[in-house]
Amino acid sequence: MAVLICGGAGYIGSHTNKLLSQQGYDTIVFDNLVYGHKEAVKWGTFIRGDLKNQEEIDDVFQKYPIDAVLHFAAYAYVGESVLEPEKYYYNNVVNTLNLLHVMRKHRCDKMIFSSTCATYGEPEKTPITEEMPQKPINPYGETKLTVERIFRDYEKAYGLKYAVLRYFNAAGADPDGEIGESHDPETHIIPLVLDAAAGKKPDIKVFGTDYPTPDGSCIRDYIHVTDLAQAHLLALQYLERGGESGCFNLGNERGTSVLEIIEAVKRVTGREFKVTLAPRRPGDPAVLVGSSEKAKRVLGWEPQYAEIDVIVGHAWKWHESYVL
Repeated sequence: MAVLICGGAGYIGSHTNKLLSQQGYDTIVFDNLVYGHKEAVKWGTFIRGDLKNQEEIDDVFQKYPIDAVLHFAAYAYVGESVLEPEKYYYNNVVNTLNLLHVMRKHRCDKMIFSSTCATYGEPEKTPITEEMPQKPINPYGETKLTVERIFRDYEKAYGLKYAVLRYFNAAGADPDGEIGESHDPETHIIPLVLDAAAGKKPDIKVFGTDYPTPDGSCIRDYIHVTDLAQAHLLALQYLERGGESGCFNLGNERGTSVLEIIEAVKRVTGREFKVTLAPRRPGDPAVLVGSSEKAKRVLGWEPQYAEIDVIVGHAWKWHESYVL
């Protein structure tokens, strides 16, 4: 079975590409390399292309018998989305419409979509379930929610079958150390703390220590990137079996604070580094933890790397080889 992985040179896409290849799928990675890394595509076929060009997408479908699409290609910097919403709506929404148009033309009706807990905005309570109101507080979250709504309309009108996967905080790296996390600019907490541990940064800043949490710092739900890849495989198999379209939260159902992340990095690396306490950033909720009960029940998904020291350990193994 041939699958198209849009954005497959990126962080989560490359880990999913590895797993699908290992499971016997013929993977075609389509990426413009704006944020992705060609060296992360160690499996399948790589095609450099951009979803803004329908002709380039069409060429792929003409050349390969694509049975399903996994769509990771999006801009994902929340702050940038506030400053440049047009960039985000064009890339995340219009380009998805281009992809869907070509899929319809070639009668490809299965979509696995990379969404986000940012579609919920600031939840009134946790853990967050799929039925809770979706009220994004930034254009990034709005673009993801818009695409989710487009899928619902496409299913009614054209028969599209989809699985929307709403991630919480992706973290860690391939346990084998073959691929990992590398963003430019980097905004994720674990690689930033690892940079401080490695001496690549003078310190790590903690934004807010007066939240209503046990240690005063923000709490987030960290999910290992390999567990996310496994969820994509299970979602694909679910649609192949004729499963109904749906949306699924992906998280560990446990929260880890920023200060706990810092302590985990110190334990794993055996290194000390400077920690600078800073004021809160606007719009940072105190706690974001998701319920993954639906993904477990419907997809049969179960995270394998839930312990934060394991997640940090895999990230450090990659960080040492790639960054230092």
